Amino acid sequence: MAKGTWVVVDQRDGKIRKVSLELICKAREFGDEVAAVIMGSGVEGLAAEVGKYGADKVYLADDAKFAQYNTGAYAAQLAAMAKKYEPATIIFGHSAMGKDLAPRAAQKLEAGLVTDCTSVEFAAGKLTFVRPIYAAKAFAKVTVDTAPVMATIRANIYDLVEAPKSPEVIKADIAATDADMYQTVKQFIATISSRPELTEANFIVSGGRGAKGPEGFTMLGELADLFGAAVGASRAAVDSGWIDNSYQVGQTGKVVNPILYVAAGISGAIQHVAGMSSSKNIVAINKDPEAAIFTVADFGVVGDMHAVVPELIKQIKK
Repeated sequence: MAKGTWVVVDQRDGKIRKVSLELICKAREFGDEVAAVIMGSGVEGLAAEVGKYGADKVYLADDAKFAQYNTGAYAAQLAAMAKKYEPATIIFGHSAMGKDLAPRAAQKLEAGLVTDCTSVEFAAGKLTFVRPIYAAKAFAKVTVDTAPVMATIRANIYDLVEAPKSPEVIKADIAATDADMYQTVKQFIATISSRPELTEANFIVSGGRGAKGPEGFTMLGELADLFGAAVGASRAAVDSGWIDNSYQVGQTGKVVNPILYVAAGISGAIQHVAGMSSSKNIVAINKDPEAAIFTVADFGVVGDMHAVVPELIKQIKK
């Protein structure tokens, strides 16, 4: 009989992404067993960390095959584990790994999958997922009738609340084979930054066409560093070559959900809004009072960002 909720842990180099811990905390509300699924190499020590947030069990697939994320190997392993242990629900963070792994695993399990969820409601023993549609102009409530129920959920939706336990560790049989590893990682280039990762940042300062060039992002970076924020960008700024595309926020970039999102010199095209409209507080700075960004902003400043941001930096430094 299907039982419990599995949270597929997104970890890199032995460090768990915050969204995975957030989902473990949320899964405790479902009133059933919560298990973390950890795949990697040399990752047995991570069991204690997920236990700190309330995981009852840890399903561990520890093998050299999983040293680096590999779509084929991870999907084959997760599907084999799910077929053996029969979880009722499997949830993933809506991260790069989650967006890639969840549909592959769902296909192998012939299960329904809801992606890019902004909340989960649990009532009468059933999960209902809320997700944006039509570039976040509307929200759909979705249920899944197949088993297991599968979903990807955005980061920064739920609070981290510790509930320490000593989880039972179950070492899974390694089901992935060399044939499943049809992708080969030739090179991995790490980006070193003192700023938080964009999709998990509590504070983000983003720039658009109004930045007028790379120097505009240097200024925004100074503002971001004053309160530990990440830097983001609109597609217009990325396409202009002012900043790398890894900073792009929007429908074709990264989806973010910070406590504070500062949009400086961003017009508010629907594709950009789709990636940041769920931010808890949005501050827009734009010299055009009719800019679309003001329709989603909680606070707006009509003015040239090159005049407003330096004054903001000055006041914060005081």
